[in-house]
Amino acid sequence: MTFNIIGTGNVALFLGKKLTAAGNKCTGVFGRNLKAAEELSGNLLSNNFGSISDVNKDADVCFIAVSDNAISNVASQISLTKTVLVHTGGAVVIQSIMSAAKDCAVLWPIYSIQKNNIPSHRNIPCAWEATTPKAEKYVLAMGHAFSDNLFEAKGEQRKWLHLAAVMNNNFINHLFTISEEICLENNIPFSVLYPILEQTFENLKNHSPKTIQTGPAIRRDDTTINEHLALLQQHPKWQNIYQSISESIQFSHQKDKDETKDS
Repeated sequence: MTFNIIGTGNVALFLGKKLTAAGNKCTGVFGRNLKAAEELSGNLLSNNFGSISDVNKDADVCFIAVSDNAISNVASQISLTKTVLVHTGGAVVIQSIMSAAKDCAVLWPIYSIQKNNIPSHRNIPCAWEATTPKAEKYVLAMGHAFSDNLFEAKGEQRKWLHLAAVMNNNFINHLFTISEEICLENNIPFSVLYPILEQTFENLKNHSPKTIQTGPAIRRDDTTINEHLALLQQHPKWQNIYQSISESIQFSHQKDKDETKDS
């Protein structure tokens, strides 16, 4: 199949490399940054690049691989008749691109894509959605080029999934950042926490997270909680995070106990 890409960021690079490696042909890269578009098109063995208005309209599939808040704007600048138009946003409804093409789809890799660390494996869950049988056929063919785990998730469901992904990836990474700064401030090597982190993620493979919750909050150890809050007095934002999450853990645990009693 042939494809082109609007966008020059991490997801555009990832898709382009994976699809060309699987035998698909890139017919062009397009975007606002012409230098970046030229560089990516060269990496994908395509000599065609240009602005968004220059998009090749003969490709089988056109990917809009830009930030979520730019997808609808990009779609408003193009009009495709034969090409299947696919956006890669997790939190963006498919309707945002339907004015630009007859056959539309979504292909969202649920994975943190980094330009300097393109995954070589195929364990990359991808949510997809399509407006027509043709769009479904093409988006699945493209998805299977780099993933063994494709599943359908329509607009509202995909928004909730995106929220969950932000919480269990971006939010957790921010907590790691806070933990690292606490260690640095107190001359403690952050690496001593690696084993307990590995233990937590290993346990998640076989257990529901709520069944493996530990710590002072679930034990209602107010003495330790108050000591921790006191230590964080110089960091009020971290203190608020600690208190909010502790209260959320206690609420969730109490809710489960109440539901068990009622049953």
